[in-house]
Amino acid sequence: MRIFYIALSLIVFLLSSPTAFAQLTLNGKITDKNNKPIPGATIKLVEKKLVQFTDQDGAFEFTDLAPGTYNFTSSYIGYETRNTRFNLQAGKTQFNVILQDKDNNLQGVEITGRKEQAYKNTKSFSGTKTETALRYVPQSISYVTKEVIDDQLAFKASDIIKNISGATHFSYYNNDISLRGFRSGNALINGLRTPTSSWSQPLLPNVERIEVIKGPASALFANADPGGIVNTVTKKPLDEARKSINFATGSWNTNRLMADFTGPMNESKTLLYRLNLAYQNAESFRVLQGGEDIVIAPSISFIPDEKTQVNFDFVYSKTKSRLDRGQPIFGATAGTNLNSTPISFALGKRNDFENELNLYVTTSLQRKISKNVTFNASYMKFLYDEDLLEHRTSNRYAVDAAGVAIPTKMEMQTIRRQGKNYSDNITAYFVTDLKTGPLTHKVVTGYDYIQNESPVGNSNYNATGYRKLDGTVGNYNKNTPNLFVMKDGAPVPNVPHFDLVNPDYSISEISGYVNASSQTDPAKYYQHGIYIQDQISFGQFQALIGLRQEFYTDVLNYKKTTEKKIEQKALLPRFGLVYSPFDQASFYGTYTEGYQPQSAAQIGDPARFGGPFDPLISNMVEFGAKTEFFEKRLSANISFYRIEQNNVLVNAGNPGNTEELTQIGQQRSKGIELDINGSILPNFSLTANFAVSRNETTKSDKPELIGVLAANAPKAQGGLWTKYTFLNPDLKGLGIAAGVNYTGKRNTLNTALELPEYTLFSTALYYSIDKFKISANLNNVFNKTHWVGGYDFNRLYPGAPRNFMIGIGYTF
Repeated sequence: MRIFYIALSLIVFLLSSPTAFAQLTLNGKITDKNNKPIPGATIKLVEKKLVQFTDQDGAFEFTDLAPGTYNFTSSYIGYETRNTRFNLQAGKTQFNVILQDKDNNLQGVEITGRKEQAYKNTKSFSGTKTETALRYVPQSISYVTKEVIDDQLAFKASDIIKNISGATHFSYYNNDISLRGFRSGNALINGLRTPTSSWSQPLLPNVERIEVIKGPASALFANADPGGIVNTVTKKPLDEARKSINFATGSWNTNRLMADFTGPMNESKTLLYRLNLAYQNAESFRVLQGGEDIVIAPSISFIPDEKTQVNFDFVYSKTKSRLDRGQPIFGATAGTNLNSTPISFALGKRNDFENELNLYVTTSLQRKISKNVTFNASYMKFLYDEDLLEHRTSNRYAVDAAGVAIPTKMEMQTIRRQGKNYSDNITAYFVTDLKTGPLTHKVVTGYDYIQNESPVGNSNYNATGYRKLDGTVGNYNKNTPNLFVMKDGAPVPNVPHFDLVNPDYSISEISGYVNASSQTDPAKYYQHGIYIQDQISFGQFQALIGLRQEFYTDVLNYKKTTEKKIEQKALLPRFGLVYSPFDQASFYGTYTEGYQPQSAAQIGDPARFGGPFDPLISNMVEFGAKTEFFEKRLSANISFYRIEQNNVLVNAGNPGNTEELTQIGQQRSKGIELDINGSILPNFSLTANFAVSRNETTKSDKPELIGVLAANAPKAQGGLWTKYTFLNPDLKGLGIAAGVNYTGKRNTLNTALELPEYTLFSTALYYSIDKFKISANLNNVFNKTHWVGGYDFNRLYPGAPRNFMIGIGYTF
């Protein structure tokens, strides 16, 4: 009993003591060296893994802390990250941090990761091949950061096109978009050219940001599309530990899991790692579409000393799905009713499949040779592997005995294809810092080599056409019906027609058709170039002068006795000037040229494609302004441009030869674009874009084509996405977001068919508590029926109806 009273007395004493088990509140401010508050800065309490963001006065607060010594990490865009220790005790609860301006030892190649956690990005490698502040790049570069990707719960590249000015979909396929009115198919990963063989959209879990370099970029990246080129920047290791796991589920039985782990592997932080993992299993609003995706993407950075940096990336991306060729509607003879079939309508069979593997390895090196000279090099090896079975249209409607098209039935074909494609990309260059009197130079001299090969052994197994009495197949000829098998007064197709009124998606055995097996001809092209570029600084001006000599070789009849090299070359200039009258604004002008050789097949097979054809030549003149507001948290960029491209190839529209091409002469695109990214307040972020443009044919041998607008190129397009996080203590952790996107009317490849304009609304709700973040996104709130792109009556690409995603993330 005595022991009981002693214990009880001790407890009463401890509870009554004003200092025993006291929970303290830590207050503080983060300022710059001039004692100016830094709103929106991040401060992390390491031991408890708590994160706070400073308010408009640079203040932060941690509550319910026991006395003791704690470690803090403080960071903000444009400032050095600072690690500090603080001994918290009664009477000592005020903790202030001063951050120093970050005078970057700029990287030549992107090896260590971006620590910014905002909608705004401040620097880019892709615009100049060196890390340069975007406001000093004399060309428009749009981007979408991983924070926007995360807030919109985007998973594939097609989900984020809406955030880029002047960019619209052409189809569902990989990198098939329209930029400034020109169809674009080129793509980069970390500034290195990749093949565009795959059909599936690239995945985003390992993506730091998507950049779009507007206009011809041939002076930097060899042959490139005139409207622009997309550069995917992958996540790189950080020198601080960050870990997160995210799960999402939603419409069409979507289930998604992602993980991101990064940090140092040793105490000296000379070895850093990052591991991104992702898995998704989802269906689609489209019949028999959807599939399974998996991504495994480790990355390692080795920084043995201040002069050497090495990075290694490995990305394994596997997709199991079906190839969605789009929505067919009733034929032109029945009018242009886009609603004659539902947007969910697709062609195909249950046993169709499209299995794709994208695997690439990248190694990058930066070595500082001397105080003024740095050597940079990167190498990428890329593999694409495809295994395909599809029932698809022959791009024609079925015909009756008189050869008249039946607008509700599609002529079909089957394709069974297996093949691989390999690509090698090497770039090596020196960056030299010089001074000549009042001028400061950053000179880049380098060499690129790109090689792409489809090896021997790729194969097709196809069935198409109408059955003939002699057991063969061919295109039906109304003048010789006696050569074809007829049933009920109509020719019998080799692959049964697809009825748009009564669709049949049942399993179909392709062995029952008359098939033709053929080896896909091996193919190879390679290109290399030497270039020199000088970024000259003098006072408030910065000039960029660049020149590239490009050599392109396409091998015709590769691996055959008739092998022949088709060689083309071009000298490509680039000039730009930036004027920065004050720190928050820059004004620029630029002139650049682009070049795209026609393929050897198109040049070398006039019987199939027509021709001969001249190479594509383009040029661009662009002027613009780049500004920053709200303590440099928000950037706004406006550009005015004119692009001309000559010798454009389009389908000739010859029903007797659907592959015949014709050169329409010249296309010209003029427009205005606006991009806004960042934060108005630390808790109020936005990304916005707007574009007004006109891309039309200005020269052609066919007068009827002059003035015709380019396919899938609206005159007006724009979007807005905003996110607001409440700071009120009663609503702490709660955030809301809303977005709107508009796309104007567009032509298709068939000028008789126009796609209507549309406006879509989206919204999201977020709640963060401790280490958890819960989000709910609703897209296409008003369930607007719309089409994001289209080819013709038999291949349209509808956008998704109303859909939702719910996500939960855990950071530790």
